[in-house]
Amino acid sequence: MARIIVVTSGKGGVGKTTTSAALGAGLARAGYSTAVVDFDVGLRNLDLVMGCERRVVYDFINVINGDANLNQALVKDKRVEGLHVLPASQTRDKDALSEAGVADVLDALRERFDYIVCDSPAGIERGAALAMYHADDAVVVTNPEVSSVRDSDRVLGLLASKTKRAEEGREPVTEYLLLTRYSPARVDKGEMLSHEDVHEILSIPLLGVIPESEAVLNASNAGVPVVLESDTDAGQAYNDAVARYLGEERAHRFLDEKKGLLGRLFGS
Repeated sequence: MARIIVVTSGKGGVGKTTTSAALGAGLARAGYSTAVVDFDVGLRNLDLVMGCERRVVYDFINVINGDANLNQALVKDKRVEGLHVLPASQTRDKDALSEAGVADVLDALRERFDYIVCDSPAGIERGAALAMYHADDAVVVTNPEVSSVRDSDRVLGLLASKTKRAEEGREPVTEYLLLTRYSPARVDKGEMLSHEDVHEILSIPLLGVIPESEAVLNASNAGVPVVLESDTDAGQAYNDAVARYLGEERAHRFLDEKKGLLGRLFGS
């Protein structure tokens, strides 16, 4: 049975779309058929991050409205076998997402894919609520700052009460924490929360710590999921996160500041 993963947060700009693309590409590269669905109707950034924007003809809303079928709207990734993207509409608002329509599309995707990654818009409005409603697993993306962590804590409350699993009294959504834009140097200066602080506040399993890295912006600008850039720190961190999600035990990296030669020699 396919699993639906929602990538969510309470705050914008924390890296949800980057994470959705990386998670989807990582799962597909591991051999699982994977669809990444953009719920951010009106903005539609997922296809840009995944480098398929020029091949988008139909979108999520077209499928819901019956203007196209799922085969017509799914965009196949050229680099990773088994990876597909269902883009959002740029010309509609989030009210175009109907509960019945979303359910029908996700049911159809379940029949074809092992994993369905839902890239949620920020906040707690309609698009975000529909993205998380059918979730089996949730990756809560947060930055190491108080406002981002506070908003993520509110999202955890919604995951516990406003999902289909909660309504039906089934096993709750499995929650994971992904900490992004992490800078050990700024943690040491007291300018941001440590990964231990965030983990203690949110009290959910730590899936990964993604370092503040130019590789994320470079990969996004190039239309490449950063997990495929395996020679970069961010690519390696996302690869570790995917492996942990699939049950592999890996030590967390990039938690300490890198020191130059003199620092390594003299400990300063």
